[in-house]
Amino acid sequence: MAKNLNEDICRESVFSKVYEKYSRDVHDFLYYKYGEQLNPSDKAQEAFIKLWENCAKVTWESAKSFLFTVANNMMLNEIKHQKVVLRHRQLKPKEFTSEDPEHVLRQKEFLAQYETALSKLTEDQRVAFTLNKIEGKKHSEIAELLGVTQKVVEYRIYSAFNKLKSELKGIKLK
Repeated sequence: MAKNLNEDICRESVFSKVYEKYSRDVHDFLYYKYGEQLNPSDKAQEAFIKLWENCAKVTWESAKSFLFTVANNMMLNEIKHQKVVLRHRQLKPKEFTSEDPEHVLRQKEFLAQYETALSKLTEDQRVAFTLNKIEGKKHSEIAELLGVTQKVVEYRIYSAFNKLKSELKGIKLK
């Protein structure tokens, strides 16, 4: 081989000789050390790609060491990655609430009672009440929207509130 070894590996003819000489050895090394599950063929190819990318820095004498070191490191990185993937599969997010089932059931029952009570209101009462309590509109805004006076809106909300209170006995309303 030539004395100026740094430039030689960057030539295709020299690189292909390196490939022919070491490709089988790198593959076999990875296969016997790590098994077939981590694709030793792919890692061996990737090691040669790294050699080609760094050909100006690698001499003929250090090519074998470079290839084996890079290929081994790639496999170790792949193992680390597989461990992370496995950990994520094992740590499934738990789908639960901090509320106890009895509370959730009571909440559903209340919602059903509330909807029934709302349906018993007159339409004028229901509209005024929902605009005020659910949408948060002021009495003056509701009066303007409905085309009535503010006193009428106040009366509708007050009467709706009293009706709901009597329908939903045992439940504290604000």
